[in-house]
Amino acid sequence: MSRFDPRGKVNRALLAGVSEYDHTAPDPQGVSGQLPAVRHNRTGLEDALRRGGVFGGGEVRALASPAPDDFTRELRRVCQEARGLLLLYFAGHAVTSTSGSELHLQMRTARVLTGNGLPGSVSFTEVLGELAESNAEQVVVILDCCYAGNAAGIWHRFDDPKRKKHKILLLMSVQPNRCILGGDADAATPFTRELTHVLDEGGEVWLSELYTAVKERMAAANYRAEDDDSQRPQALAPPWKQDADVLLAAGPGVVVDPSGPAHGGWFPWLRPLAARARKAFARSGRTALAALLAVLATGAGGYGILALTGESGPCAPALELRVTADPDLEPVVRAAADDYVTSDANTTGEGCRRSGITVNSAGSAAVVNALGERTDAWQQPREDDNPQRDIGPQPDVWIPATGADVDRVTTAAAEEDRVFARLEPEAEPIAYSPVVLAVPKALDAGLEPTGRSLSTLLSALERADGTYELHRPDPEFTDSALLATTGLYGDDADARGAERSLARTERPEPSAVRLLCALPGRGDAVDDHGVALVPEFLLKSGIGCHPVTRAERVAAYPDDVPGLEPAFVRVRWEDGDRDAAARDDAVDRFHSWLTGEDGRTLLGEHGFRSAKGERGLLDTASPPEGATESVRPARAADPTTMNKTLEDYGNAHGPGRVLYLLDSSGSMAGRWDGPSGGPGILKQTLPGLGGEDEYGVWAVHGTGERTHTELLKFGTHGRREAEDALDAAQVRDAEADPPGALLDALAFMRERGSGDDRPQLIVYLTDGEDDGRLAGKALKEVLDRAGGADVPVTMVSLSSSGCDQGRPAPPIAEAGRGRCLDTGDDLVPALHDEVARTGMGEE
Repeated sequence: MSRFDPRGKVNRALLAGVSEYDHTAPDPQGVSGQLPAVRHNRTGLEDALRRGGVFGGGEVRALASPAPDDFTRELRRVCQEARGLLLLYFAGHAVTSTSGSELHLQMRTARVLTGNGLPGSVSFTEVLGELAESNAEQVVVILDCCYAGNAAGIWHRFDDPKRKKHKILLLMSVQPNRCILGGDADAATPFTRELTHVLDEGGEVWLSELYTAVKERMAAANYRAEDDDSQRPQALAPPWKQDADVLLAAGPGVVVDPSGPAHGGWFPWLRPLAARARKAFARSGRTALAALLAVLATGAGGYGILALTGESGPCAPALELRVTADPDLEPVVRAAADDYVTSDANTTGEGCRRSGITVNSAGSAAVVNALGERTDAWQQPREDDNPQRDIGPQPDVWIPATGADVDRVTTAAAEEDRVFARLEPEAEPIAYSPVVLAVPKALDAGLEPTGRSLSTLLSALERADGTYELHRPDPEFTDSALLATTGLYGDDADARGAERSLARTERPEPSAVRLLCALPGRGDAVDDHGVALVPEFLLKSGIGCHPVTRAERVAAYPDDVPGLEPAFVRVRWEDGDRDAAARDDAVDRFHSWLTGEDGRTLLGEHGFRSAKGERGLLDTASPPEGATESVRPARAADPTTMNKTLEDYGNAHGPGRVLYLLDSSGSMAGRWDGPSGGPGILKQTLPGLGGEDEYGVWAVHGTGERTHTELLKFGTHGRREAEDALDAAQVRDAEADPPGALLDALAFMRERGSGDDRPQLIVYLTDGEDDGRLAGKALKEVLDRAGGADVPVTMVSLSSSGCDQGRPAPPIAEAGRGRCLDTGDDLVPALHDEVARTGMGEE
């Protein structure tokens, strides 16, 4: 490593401060208590890094009391994005394993169970693994938690044959096997307080200098850890060589005399004078500055002088707004929040930040449900119902992808005896983005871009190139997918048939952003033929799919799929009026900025359109690749249709039904035993079925009236029961009647699925020796029954040629809209995926 100056590079800082925990003492599984001092850690360090001159606008991200998934998701994000310096900071509770060989960083949902169970925690080894694989040139980890010093030993033991860990440097708040005090609610913890002070001193601050200065300041202040031990910060590993160091700040400095108050800010009258002094200096130069310094020094009684040519003096912690956004909108809202918090609109005349903003996202259906029916639990969480754990903190602002969600919440809330949150939506949406059919240019489909329904566009695409695969994110997780699904199901509401028209994946991606980046990760063949239902703005801003390159796509605009019209909704919580006036002011300022010139510029850069008039692009200079300049708005989203579509989707993906047909004729004797035998293959698909799924197994043998016997009665089962039934299966000294068994199975499943849209599947596994009976009139009867039964049939052949042209299995699978698999395929994983698409899975 050489002396590293990251200025001008793509840098990222991720600051995770866990001040609030869901489970605390006296709960026997809870952590020792809340950590209000960590709120000051997070905001103070965030401000210091923003004004430090190393991290640019939008490069510092703060996480307020994240859950483990939120933390790891953001960690992966910054690991992908950073090309220069990546700084990771964690403050919160932490515990070690019994041996001390692992450090567990405890997130908001942390609990401590008997037997070393630590749900809600993230191991430091996992963090090191993510950081080592990051794209950053240099990584600095700063830990302010109990046992922080144990991280050094974990770094040394970390298995790293490629020596990637050597780009990671550690700065730790305390020596190994020591626990630190949590501080109080009025100031940051000692280590972070001194860390921030040194960063704010001005000039270039290198990591080696930062460590030395913090260590000296903490020794001078005689800070104590638990059991009255001295608290001594640690680093991996001093002393640094002169050519091995990292620049962390290069700002103008914020200097406060240490003899003054440790916290609490400037005298109120001093702040406006300081602000005027900076303005006078800008106009009149050093003569005016000298005069003002004299006045300030006299009036302040030696309190301490701001380095007036730099940033503001000590500021009270900024009020923190909590914003919950639709998952597809989260990156845009986060970018807007990053820009806003550093803008003049969010800065007082004294140079202090008015508010901070924490942005998180959660599944759109879950948020609508929680705001409509679970506000009591969100306000006062229970062990069995905790939206704070499952969704996130109670939001001050909710930004759904469509205002129809507000109507959905209001309708549901009207049925509740008492509601603890009140929604106040703004009259106009923030922006507009149509939901489009994004077609790879490589397909050369030549679709008319506008004025046609989704079904018409898909039919035209089928005629142009029948090799395409249709992809859509999870409708329960993001509104763009739910709106697309309303068009996909159409007026006939054929949910089961529509779902079968989608590409086969075990689980849909949770957002359109993830979908567009997942397609190239599955290979060029998938990406080049993958047609996606996504918001148009992602054709411009959703292209950063490192390390893969996404296929270029053009947009077609179905006129029966409502577009996104993000709403800005103030959420007022019962008994949440202690700081209501200040919070209202902060919300209003953010909304004004977001809908004003600066916000519209940012939204345009991300590919959005105006919410008014002709829905023109906000950034006409650089339109999204493959987009149309002018589009006619589709019909507005309807809350009733959205709820019905979501219900239909749930039914189509609810508990499934699977009927296995296992060829048990004599010719199967050589293909029976072991994991590659018939019963063994079926056993490997059982993890795709859960406790609510219904399934059964028929042994297919006999050519008379009875074409099968029942190995496992059709119904719900535990996995062990099903495995025992397959283990007991035997080869019979008889031939099989495939057409008779298939006709019986199709009739059986059609009868069970007649009253609902639950997913169903027939799996027929055979060696193909009795395929001769599947010919002529018998084959035609099976094809006719399969075509009208509305039950997919997956034909599985233990012959390498079972799915070749001319064999009966392919047309049967095609008629039943299923698949044909033989040993030329990756048979077991492919069959497992088919079953898992139908069932709920063991988890």
